[in-house]
Amino acid sequence: MAASLLRHLTLALLPLAAAPALADERCAVDDRGREVCLAAPASRIAALSPGATELVFAAGAGERVVAVVAHSDYPPEAAEVASVGNHTRVDLEALLALEPDLVIGWVTGNPAEQLERLERLGLPVFQIEPRRIEEIAGAIERLAHLAGSEAVGKAEAARFRQGMAELARRHAESVPVSVFYQVWDSPLMTINDDHWIGEVVRLCGGVNVFADLDRLAPRIAEEAVLAADPEVILAGGMGEENRDWLDHWTRYPELTAVDRDNLFFVPPSLIQRPTPRLLEGSRLMCDALEVVRGRR
Repeated sequence: MAASLLRHLTLALLPLAAAPALADERCAVDDRGREVCLAAPASRIAALSPGATELVFAAGAGERVVAVVAHSDYPPEAAEVASVGNHTRVDLEALLALEPDLVIGWVTGNPAEQLERLERLGLPVFQIEPRRIEEIAGAIERLAHLAGSEAVGKAEAARFRQGMAELARRHAESVPVSVFYQVWDSPLMTINDDHWIGEVVRLCGGVNVFADLDRLAPRIAEEAVLAADPEVILAGGMGEENRDWLDHWTRYPELTAVDRDNLFFVPPSLIQRPTPRLLEGSRLMCDALEVVRGRR
């Protein structure tokens, strides 16, 4: 590690003010509100969360990714990239040995002290965490700009925006459906309307029964769900095909959602990651709410 550490410390101490402006310089503002500049498009990218990995690939820079973390399972090509730990604890020695020229961090997912140490070593750290539908498209465009893959990134962002806009138009006049979305089981957790999943619920013509809670992903009591009596319960579950969380609610036949068999599973990778695959998850959610309307 000593050689890598010395090299990065040397870079950090270079008199940046004396460096001439370069034609290939790329700058973008990250989700901390900080401008990150590169002298040239990134060619060796470290993506330190599964969501960051997916967004970098969506931006057309997948071939430039040299490091990922555990659970970076999409696209399949990500599995071939060297893993340097997990999103809560990165192996800094392994990361530095790969000599990235851009690190993509997750604002609330990666330990701040590790990202700050990478910055002190002279590595550009661009932190993202889209929380709204439009911010997903914006993140793709900014990452594409930093990597020099603007054409691919702009096309993917446009595809995503157009798909979400079409869903919004299709369901603009839909009859409202009261919705409980379960994001976790123990502790029981949901989302409020400031969360991108809450935004999708509204887009599909749903009404989130916990829309006004203060936290993005608040803990709730089971009794609160019973009192709200949603017309439909949607859950991501553990894994891509596990409906166990929904089966739990069948013990309450008095719930409208249970009485009408309105218990729907949405694969968590399609709805609980703020990436372009949210479009597919949103279509599944909208389709489920159409089924609910048909069962009245």
